Amino acid sequence: MTIRKTATTSSQRALVLGALMASLTGCGMISSVVGSDKVDYKASKKAAPLDVPPDLTQLQKDNRYALPDSANGIATASGYNANKGAGPAAVQANGGEAVVPLKLNDIKVERSGNQRWLVVKQTPEQLWPQLKSFWEDSGFTLETENATAGIMETDWHEDRSKIPDGIIRNTLGKLFDNLYSSGQQDKFRTRIERLPDGGSEIYISHRGAQEVLTGAEKESTAWTPRANDPALEAQMLAQLMTKLGNTDDSQSAKTAVNNAIVQPQHATLVGEGAGRMVEVDEGFDRAWRRVGLALDRAGFTVEDRDRNQGTYFVRFLDADAKGPSKSWFSKLFSWGSSEEDKEAQRYHITVKAVAGTTTSQVAVQSNDGKPDTTPTAGKILTLLHEQLK
Repeated sequence: MTIRKTATTSSQRALVLGALMASLTGCGMISSVVGSDKVDYKASKKAAPLDVPPDLTQLQKDNRYALPDSANGIATASGYNANKGAGPAAVQANGGEAVVPLKLNDIKVERSGNQRWLVVKQTPEQLWPQLKSFWEDSGFTLETENATAGIMETDWHEDRSKIPDGIIRNTLGKLFDNLYSSGQQDKFRTRIERLPDGGSEIYISHRGAQEVLTGAEKESTAWTPRANDPALEAQMLAQLMTKLGNTDDSQSAKTAVNNAIVQPQHATLVGEGAGRMVEVDEGFDRAWRRVGLALDRAGFTVEDRDRNQGTYFVRFLDADAKGPSKSWFSKLFSWGSSEEDKEAQRYHITVKAVAGTTTSQVAVQSNDGKPDTTPTAGKILTLLHEQLK
């Protein structure tokens, strides 16, 4: 875990100088506090990115879904929208498939518990460059792009709207703005699933961290995890829905996300030993998608997946097995060593339908495909159960 001093001598002098300037300038430049439903990651786009935990592998970028008219492999929202204005067939996905502009009624929101996702009438190939543009235009840099697995993940960024306005900050403006921090950072993972009818489901999962004071005199700070925020996931889904729907009517998207009908789902831990599993009262298709989202939310590294066999290939670092100093969260913002990289074990997460029923079973296997009865496997099942129940 990286530790840093809360303020340097130079930054303290800058604060004193800022206070003096503010007292001379007055209160005329104070603006209203940013609304609680706003996010502003663009202001922190150039901030130093937080390091990838050693058990979270950097996956190779795949440009299969890049727009063919982007010679340098970069697609921007402005360029994409300009092309759309030329007509439905103006923008082509790989393979010559037209990217027809969407409307809000081409996108619907589904919900299970506090999990929400979008169902879109476009293929993953058509959506991939649009999703990339969405995150980049929202102020994020993409850390992972894996078109084969249908996953892209942002780097860590600070939501600057969480920083309250004050006389000093509003008076000095951008000059000393980097002295201010909300003490919170977020990252998001987007996952696309292909539907049998040619459409797609889009999932957004959130992971967060916060800075807390440490030391006998609270002279230092340390980054610690904070729980994933379903409300923030829903907010980003609403923004994505507005973007994909090619509309400025953000309120309709918010209403659709907020009013998504809850489809209660239930999961229970059953069995003992090699027969221990999570039983989900839904068919394979839905169970498969929800297990994928559960793995995203719980922070697993999904290296590959085989839907035909119902298997996710994941890596998991057991924090308790190595003591607190080796936990995933304690290394959230540190490089870690190559030896720590090797400590993350590989597992198979299997999803199987129970014949003649609408029930599915989720189990954990070792890397050689055999039932795993270790305490770590039990911990993985518990994490999945918490997300699926």
